[in-house]
Amino acid sequence: MTEPHLTPEQEAEAQILFQRLKAAFEREALELARLMASKDDRQVLGGTEVEVRDHVHRLGARVLESVLQERKKKGTRGRVHPVPPVPRPRAAWPTGARRS
Repeated sequence: MTEPHLTPEQEAEAQILFQRLKAAFEREALELARLMASKDDRQVLGGTEVEVRDHVHRLGARVLESVLQERKKKGTRGRVHPVPPVPRPRAAWPTGARRS
């Protein structure tokens, strides 16, 4: 995976975010290391995979939450695109049609 090219402002934001999340990353890494150390070779795949995925998803959710909180404080950046309306389902029978 290639790293995105960031402006100096974006790199500064990334460094601040990294510092804020570093402790959470380290806690999660330690929990993962303990989980893996507790499993023997036969247990590494299967249920353990799901547990590992849960840890990674929890960490990802924490990253998203942190970014959204920070941006909420600052206000949104750029233009906000409205959510398109949900199309209404068409009637099952055309107007004037009769069911038998």
